[in-house]
Amino acid sequence: MIDIVVVLRAEDAVLDFLSVLADGEAALVLADHGRTLAFPAERSAAERLADIARHVRPADDGAGSPGPVALAELVRGAVSAAGGDRDARLWTHSPADNRRSRGKVGRDTAIRCADRDVRHAVGYSPFLQVVSDFDRSLDRELIATKLDFVNRACEHLLSADSAEYVVQTPRIPATERFFHADADERERLFALLASLDDEAASIADPWEFGSSPYEKDRLDATAAWVLGHRAETGESLVEVGACEGALTHRLVAAGGHVHATEPNPLFRTRLAEAVRGTGNVRVSAADLADLTGEGHERAGAHLLIEMLYYGQDLALLDRLPTDHVFVALEPDAMDSRVRPWLAASATWREAESVRLVPPRVETVCAGRAYLIKRGSEGLLLRRVAG
Repeated sequence: MIDIVVVLRAEDAVLDFLSVLADGEAALVLADHGRTLAFPAERSAAERLADIARHVRPADDGAGSPGPVALAELVRGAVSAAGGDRDARLWTHSPADNRRSRGKVGRDTAIRCADRDVRHAVGYSPFLQVVSDFDRSLDRELIATKLDFVNRACEHLLSADSAEYVVQTPRIPATERFFHADADERERLFALLASLDDEAASIADPWEFGSSPYEKDRLDATAAWVLGHRAETGESLVEVGACEGALTHRLVAAGGHVHATEPNPLFRTRLAEAVRGTGNVRVSAADLADLTGEGHERAGAHLLIEMLYYGQDLALLDRLPTDHVFVALEPDAMDSRVRPWLAASATWREAESVRLVPPRVETVCAGRAYLIKRGSEGLLLRRVAG
């Protein structure tokens, strides 16, 4: 049996996989180099770490996965160099690594090596508590070895500016934790940590709106809040960033007329399929900026529900063709982002503030991990007459 560790960069091998590489027959695949280091069983831990140290590079934001095919070829080459057709355990990054470069290596390795025993390192996980399948606690000698490697080979990374590459105390675990993941779990973990791009949309319902009790309560409360104001807003609503239509369905079922906008083509396709044959709803690719342009009909209200996390220019709200805007965000984001802007606005005033749902700790990915959902606050903005 040979252990093959697949990492983005050389330092990752020691930070998260030292217990795997310290002894026994092993090989290390460096995705950023596109090369493999072989460690015969008789080679000492000191010799292995000295070899790895020679491949530690400066921080490089251009480093990334070469893709599933290339990584699978590197793994096959490592197995062949160790004696050909034989059992091999693969160890690699978590697809939920918050550093997307590492998450992609972990995901891509597993995609084309699904016929092997693939084990993912929990590593540093600031957003999720991941339930591991087995843990390896390092003894004091191995911990001293790891720290010496960091101080000697990674000195330049201890103060790196890049969050992708800086080495801090939580990224030097004394217990290395690992888990298995099937294809669905792997893709859900990868999408969960993505932003609003094709990575997030790579699977249906990446944020589990359809299965999460917290999300059901949040969406029900949000729909009830919006629809409770229909006497002043009317039934005409524009839902900006509708994703796959979890809120849209609730609004339309209660009689709302919804223009559901979704710029992401994958989400938009699922949205259109979900509402096909449903009356009182239309779908478009418009984003917030598009909706401020010429030709958009006036609406009773625009809905910005849990979508103002991505640096949108809040001045765009002044040009929306409506007198009412519903905003929902985590309370901290509302206080740090929306309320300071609103306090300086001559266009909008706060008409109502509601607590939609409180924070809750909830499992995700069928119990593989858990996290705190931070609650949602609603703010109704009314245009100042003038």
